[in-house]
Amino acid sequence: MAFARAWRPWAGARYWRAGALGVASASLPEAGARAPAGIMTALERLRRRADFLRVAAGRRKWVAPGLILQTLASVPEASPSSPAQHAEAIRIGFTATRKIGNAVTRNRARRRLRAAAAAVMPRHAQPGFDYVLIARAETPKRVYAALLGDLETALRRLGAWREGP
Repeated sequence: MAFARAWRPWAGARYWRAGALGVASASLPEAGARAPAGIMTALERLRRRADFLRVAAGRRKWVAPGLILQTLASVPEASPSSPAQHAEAIRIGFTATRKIGNAVTRNRARRRLRAAAAAVMPRHAQPGFDYVLIARAETPKRVYAALLGDLETALRRLGAWREGP
């Protein structure tokens, strides 16, 4: 006896990806687009483990009740992008260890760090640096205004603060 699938896949599933990719790509910013000078600097993400390890090896960090900020000057990558574009980028990574809780708690902590970084870093972080924000046990419970204050204090203490508009 031949066995058939127990469930039938959705008929439109094979067409969904193609349509979704077209819609998503239409909303992406242009490759050469950048923020106005002096106002805000674009944030880029650190994603590779090697980048996180390189920033940690730099041994420049500030510990605050709501977060830990590590920073290191960026190293230009061998890529077709111009060195000037790399020099003005702010690259940032986020991490939360299992010490702070289960997956739900870690995800909440990372979301709060991303929100705080989006509010503070484009205006006040020094371009040309890589930053790693590490969640602490207090991150998910800390008042958002206090979390912003922790990030601003860490930037000042590490010498990566710049006055924004």
